[in-house]
Order: sequence, then C-alpha cells, then structure tokens
Amino acid sequence: MNLVFIHGSGNTGIIWKHQTDYFVGSESINLPGHLSEGEACTSVEEYAAWLHGYLSGKGYLQPVLAGHSLGGAIALQYALDYPRDVGGLILIGTGAKLRVAPHVLQIIEKGIRDPDSWLAEFIEPQLRRIVDTVVEVATRETGMDAELRHKALAEIAQVGARVQVNDFLCCDRFDVMARLHEISVPALVLSGSWDVMTPPKYGAYLAGNIEGARQVVIEGGTHHFFGEKPNQTNKAIEDFLKAL
Repeated sequence: MNLVFIHGSGNTGIIWKHQTDYFVGSESINLPGHLSEGEACTSVEEYAAWLHGYLSGKGYLQPVLAGHSLGGAIALQYALDYPRDVGGLILIGTGAKLRVAPHVLQIIEKGIRDPDSWLAEFIEPQLRRIVDTVVEVATRETGMDAELRHKALAEIAQVGARVQVNDFLCCDRFDVMARLHEISVPALVLSGSWDVMTPPKYGAYLAGNIEGARQVVIEGGTHHFFGEKPNQTNKAIEDFLKAL
C-alpha cells in the first residue's frame, strides 16, 4: 500500500516530517512550483491531474492520499476524477469548499512586495498559533516543535508569497459540496478542535456526506495539528490504514 501526503497552500513536503518518519515507506510530495520542477498549477483540477500523472509514472496502484487544506482538496478532486485509481482518502484540516477571506489574500499579496512582513505576520503565527479559549478564559501557545517549524518556515520562504496567493485562489474557487456522494472509497476525516481556518464543522460535513467516512477531532490542535499533535494524528491514521 502506497501512502502519499499532499501539503497545503505555499507549503512543501517537509511539513509532514512527523508522518513520514512514522509511516516508513510513505511519501510526502512537493507540488509543482513548490521547490520542485514546473510552475504551480492554477486550479485544484490541474493539481489533481498533475498528481495523477506523477503517481501513475511511479507505478502506484490505488494509493492512499492524505491531504492537508489545499492538499485535501486535491485528494477529493483526485477521487472524483480518477475513482479507480485511489485506495483511500485521509482528509486533514480541509473541506468540500474552501473560500478564502479577502483580507487574507491581501496580506499574502503584500508579502510579494514585503516577504519579511508576510513571514512574520502571517506564516510564523500559523506554525506557532496562540489560541484564546473562551471556555477556559485563558491564552495558550501551541504549535509544532521548533525544529520542524524552522525548517518549514525556511522552505515556505523559498516557495514565496506569489505561489501561496496562487494556491489560495485555487482554494477559493474549489467547491465539490454537491459531488461528495460520488466518492465511494474509504475516507478518514481529521480536524483540529482549535482550527479556525478549516474548523471541525468542515470535517463534519465531509464525514456526513461521504459514505462510510469517519471524523476524528484532534483536541487542542490548530490548522497544522498533524505537526503539533503527531502522536494522536498518527494513531488515527494507523487505525484507518489497518482497517483497509
């Protein structure tokens, strides 16, 4: 069984280090234009077509696709466009529709002209999220470990804000809400309880509309919970794979 991890907007495969270390033989790809050959694709459909060609070229038969955010959208599109060529889906911090707030696009567009402010004000806070919890009336700092955070930040900086804007626009145009019933492969939906970009209700919609899908909420996890809470995330993925 081939397990392939697909990163989110403007990221690279390094973001999956805790997963590829744990799942020996798995692969975390770099999408085109993300420290890899080629230009970034301009739609989720194009990314899915590129991924299909890439995996077919490697001889992968019905791989399990694990995608985060944009990567989850690509995995969904892949299952819709190539239903016979996928063995399972692991949908991580993603949704069937991924609209992006205009102010977020403006912040990233500013980063094309001012990369330092983009990294400091938008990217780094995503990797080291400070969360205000209403119930507990407290402020907590969460985030991935420092080593992974620094590596991810360095590679995101190399990819650049222009590619991230492109990727967010791909997300903004993505909408397969009306087509989820067409997906018939086993699916696991993972959500972070503190994720404000793709909150757990997005995952609940996926699980409720893909036949047989199950949602697992990672408590205390934000949008990058798979890097913040690797043990819980990997256990959920492992249980899913064993059941295939």
